[in-house]
Amino acid sequence: MSEIAGICDPKFSEVRDILAASIESGADVGVSFAVTVGGEMVVDLWGGHLDEAASAPWQEDTLVNVYSTTKTMSFLCALVLADRGQLDFDRNVADYWPEFAQNGKEQVKVWHLLNHAAGLSGINELMSAEDMYDWDKMVSLLAAQAPWWEPGSASGYHAITQGYLIGEVVRRITGKTLGTYFQEEIAGPLGADFYIGVPPSEFHRISRLIPFGQGAAPDGGDPESIPARTFRSPFAGAEHSWTEGWRRAEIPAANGHGNARSVAKLQAPLACKGSAFGVNLMSAEMATSVMTPRISGTDLVLGVPLSFGLGFGLVSELVPLSPNKNACFWGGWGGSNILVDQDAQMSVAFVMNKMHDGVMGDPRSLALLQAVYKAL
Repeated sequence: MSEIAGICDPKFSEVRDILAASIESGADVGVSFAVTVGGEMVVDLWGGHLDEAASAPWQEDTLVNVYSTTKTMSFLCALVLADRGQLDFDRNVADYWPEFAQNGKEQVKVWHLLNHAAGLSGINELMSAEDMYDWDKMVSLLAAQAPWWEPGSASGYHAITQGYLIGEVVRRITGKTLGTYFQEEIAGPLGADFYIGVPPSEFHRISRLIPFGQGAAPDGGDPESIPARTFRSPFAGAEHSWTEGWRRAEIPAANGHGNARSVAKLQAPLACKGSAFGVNLMSAEMATSVMTPRISGTDLVLGVPLSFGLGFGLVSELVPLSPNKNACFWGGWGGSNILVDQDAQMSVAFVMNKMHDGVMGDPRSLALLQAVYKAL
């Protein structure tokens, strides 16, 4: 069996076997998996290789692009700002970002941005990958654009645009980019090795993603449908994640780089109702507010029934990722995933380099999650 390195509380030993078997079968190439319980790291495992040629092993400090698992870091930024009284989720976006009040968006609420309900799941113009690295261009286009559906009436997955929308609100309030605010106020204090905008000094640690198929956009069906328009623009193929431009840019919905340890560590305070690893990130009241449903129904982009609290998807009978009621999740294109369970005071993260088909995670993390709950 493939060697899996790291620490693992004996009662979770089955996850080590699952990871080894996944690498052995070829389902995974390089992988990391981490679990925190009660604000302590109880599983921190990694194994496999940086590429399919097995030219070098996945290391303890290997980083990889986690795609939409990055979104959960932008949610933390918003939650911290709200907890400090600098942001109100029920106020209009235009109160913080006046230029946003164009084309019928005067009443769009901040929580609509977190919950994919702003009607701005894509951009009318066709954006290149390089356009996505131009923050001012992206937020100006979003501020000017009319919603594709009535804001607040339904969710429609804002696959790439969400990060710019939340990020610009953060910038207007703090004067800092979301990547900088995240690093200074959240990742830094927690000692978490995660970047939204990677410094070139860390490039040598990055494992290149291995695309599924051609690494193309998900098929949205009818070219004029909301799903097709969402995935058409803005979009950059998986191979763009290998480039310096992508790594250095701040795309807070898609280009965060980390590993399972850092993802689980960052979400541990939320799992523990505000505090973990000696850091009081937010109040218990703010942390528990994430679990209150704000919008539910069939998502206009993903076509599946989802319920959202503040940013995070909520577990339910339709999304049974946890047996516990107060649990939330999100995942990234290709397979990365994070689950936050406040009833168990637990965060569980899966991060890998071999992409599978799927926009919000895939069955690999589900098998690991089931083993964790079985152990509990």
